[in-house]
Amino acid sequence: LLTGSVQPTLYHEQSPATADPATYLLGLRDEMTKRWPRNRTINIVCHGHSVPAGYFKTPTVDTFNAYPHLLHVALKKRFPHAVINVIVTSVGGEESERGSKRFDRDVLSMRPDLITIDYGLNDRRLGLQRSRKAMESMLKTARKNKIPVILLTPTADQRSKLTDPKDPLTQQAEFLRKLAATHRVGLADSFAAFLTKIAAGKPLAKLMSQSNHPNRAGHELVVNELLKWFPSAKKGP
Repeated sequence: LLTGSVQPTLYHEQSPATADPATYLLGLRDEMTKRWPRNRTINIVCHGHSVPAGYFKTPTVDTFNAYPHLLHVALKKRFPHAVINVIVTSVGGEESERGSKRFDRDVLSMRPDLITIDYGLNDRRLGLQRSRKAMESMLKTARKNKIPVILLTPTADQRSKLTDPKDPLTQQAEFLRKLAATHRVGLADSFAAFLTKIAAGKPLAKLMSQSNHPNRAGHELVVNELLKWFPSAKKGP
């Protein structure tokens, strides 16, 4: 459990920089600002485990309060002329090894313009070495196909010591920050967003639907991190 004083950036202050949020998705932003008949369908694929799949208190799947759907709604408000599909290829209980094995079949087949990858919670079962191999396999495949990626650090788990640098969840968060920087891809730092909210006085239990699945309030924290990578459209005709 999270106890004591919280410093959300304590364990990643020296992490190298990821891609630039102001420019990384500018090409995609420009596509989403186009109007009919110049626009086209934009496909965003959310790949990962139970959290992006929409599991709240298992076995309930609350799709419309999970971050892929909330991201879809937010993007439509920001880009009202865009035709956007947010496609969920996530599987509850899955780690990145299994996710990487079906990456071509389930993710690339959707012809994505952007891929988000969220395996931090479950990859604790793999360990960092196996997680790195699987995650880098997906990143390299995406790069080969010229598809931008946003990695997500894990959402909270009430059974973890969130401010302990030796806790496996904290280690996953730091590993994913460094992985995003190494591969110069986007990063939505869900883990830091949870720590910041808790430091501001929000009880962790109020952000969770069960021990390891966020509720809508927790999913909204993730959406806010993802939206940092979508610069608002310029005003004009």
